Amino acid sequence: MMEAGPRFEVVALGSVGSTNDEAHLLARQGAADRTAVTAVEQLGGRGRRGRAWTSPPGNLYLSTILRPSCPPGQAAQLSFVACLAMRDAVRGFLPDSVPVAVKWPNDVLVAGGKISGILLETGPVSGGDVAYVILGMGINLAHHPEGAERPATSLAALQADPGVEPVRDALLQALGHWDGQWRAQGFAPIREAWLRDAVGLGAPIQVRLPDSTLEGVFADLDMDGALLLEQPDGRRRITAGDVFPAR
Repeated sequence: MMEAGPRFEVVALGSVGSTNDEAHLLARQGAADRTAVTAVEQLGGRGRRGRAWTSPPGNLYLSTILRPSCPPGQAAQLSFVACLAMRDAVRGFLPDSVPVAVKWPNDVLVAGGKISGILLETGPVSGGDVAYVILGMGINLAHHPEGAERPATSLAALQADPGVEPVRDALLQALGHWDGQWRAQGFAPIREAWLRDAVGLGAPIQVRLPDSTLEGVFADLDMDGALLLEQPDGRRRITAGDVFPAR
């Protein structure tokens, strides 16, 4: 049984530009560690690398304010913390027969389809530590994109319809657990748990970078979350990119 994590204070909003923007505003105004901002819809939702994130009512849009007192490089590990929390939240509403996996760097896949997104942003740095971290998280509940290069899915498409609030509460409970683990024990238990469900581990993959595409074998995850790509001339450490199965 998962240990109960620290409770989150929830700020529930209606239609917003993005929950990350609202969370940044609250963080700058002094909002406490483990404050969560939710919204019915986002009019300007965004994903990694500035990609648009379509955000109609019916899905879960949530951003949390965390104040872990750590340098930016360490704060980046929280994307894996969020990924595990989303994995656990989604898994709790599906039959055991439905496969739930994680994909580097921070996607959750259900039956091969992407069901979630994460956008980590940090506040200003002072004395070497970030003032706060915003974890933006979205889960496809009622809707999912159609015709995307990477298949997507939703809980509704998988015959699950728990509603937004139960998934929100499950996500915050799981996030409290994994964030507590990370703060107490560092990245090691997060890495171990993530690798247990990792897609493509030990298999040929393609990594698309902004200016090139690399191919090799997904050999491992290093101790700060970088992907280790095995190539004929040795291992290459990848800190950012999009991963696909090798063609």
